Amino acid sequence: MQNFRLGRFDFLVSIGCLALLGYFGWYALEGSRGLAFRDRLMAQKTNLDTELLKVRTARQVFEQRVVQLRPESVDPDLADELARRTLSMAKSNEIIVALPQ
Repeated sequence: MQNFRLGRFDFLVSIGCLALLGYFGWYALEGSRGLAFRDRLMAQKTNLDTELLKVRTARQVFEQRVVQLRPESVDPDLADELARRTLSMAKSNEIIVALPQ
């Protein structure tokens, strides 16, 4: 009789462990933090990496322009372009034609 109780107890513990294992396995596949969630995160990461690359490229362009406008290394062509565009300046012998944008 003792052997039967021990066998039944082992059987119940095994069933309980298999049930827990099955639950955690299902949750890993179909749960709110399962494989579908991981796939969405990976797609989001790819999009953010692309956006980060664009932002870094734009930042490099701006940093290059800032370097060109520093007092110790002013680019005369860039200074002329900025003065013409932002201050609407022109030389006295130039004709300005405004184009619609």
